[in-house]
Amino acid sequence: MTRPRKVDRAGRFTLAVVLAMALAGGVAFAQHPAGGHAGGGGHPSGGGAHQHLDSRFSHNQYYYDRGYGVRRPPEGGVGGLRGRGGEQYYFHGGNWYRWRGGWYRWWGGAWVVWGAPIGLFVPFLPPYYTTLWWYGVPYYYANDTYYQWSDAQSQYEVVEPPAGMEGGATTQPPPSNQLFAYPKNGQSPEQQSKDRYECERWAVGQTGFDPTVAGGGVPGEQAVGKRNDYFRAQVSCLEGRGYTVR
Repeated sequence: MTRPRKVDRAGRFTLAVVLAMALAGGVAFAQHPAGGHAGGGGHPSGGGAHQHLDSRFSHNQYYYDRGYGVRRPPEGGVGGLRGRGGEQYYFHGGNWYRWRGGWYRWWGGAWVVWGAPIGLFVPFLPPYYTTLWWYGVPYYYANDTYYQWSDAQSQYEVVEPPAGMEGGATTQPPPSNQLFAYPKNGQSPEQQSKDRYECERWAVGQTGFDPTVAGGGVPGEQAVGKRNDYFRAQVSCLEGRGYTVR
């Protein structure tokens, strides 16, 4: 008769850890407190365990894999952030951490690298980000996350990217919206200002494109063509009033 094998306390603890991780969906946990490499730090230097390379838009930076957990996140980030459902988030180095209890209580809870929560605001961008231009509007990209500046909040908001942005956005800023008009007939500064304003508004009325609003106020697929029409109309108006336009 075979006797049952005795399992010591360490063995029982190991089994409990394995079961807890399996129930938690295979989340990998760090064995150090800082949330970076063994020496700490919140932004991966590249290529280590639990990291991936984000090469979208030639961003080429390393971030921690989603599901990677730490006892506490690195210092120097933004805490106290709440998702739409009351979830607690922490932001550091382009990585978003979410506090998880439940199956993680065997570890006293854990901060798990998570997807960025749409609609939350942060006071600063990640240390490495890529500026993207979409029909004249700047977006800021890092770690599969898009940010936009909010004048109302004076912070950066996590936003959904516009449809088609991944294949159509550019890292090059758009051409300047400024035209230089030189008076040929000795127009006074007051007359120049009046002519410039009236020609701008006339061009808006003729084309439907308004450079003072996001995307020109026209459908995205029409923005480039309408923008060109707007400037041609403005040049025509100014030249008709006695200006040389560059």
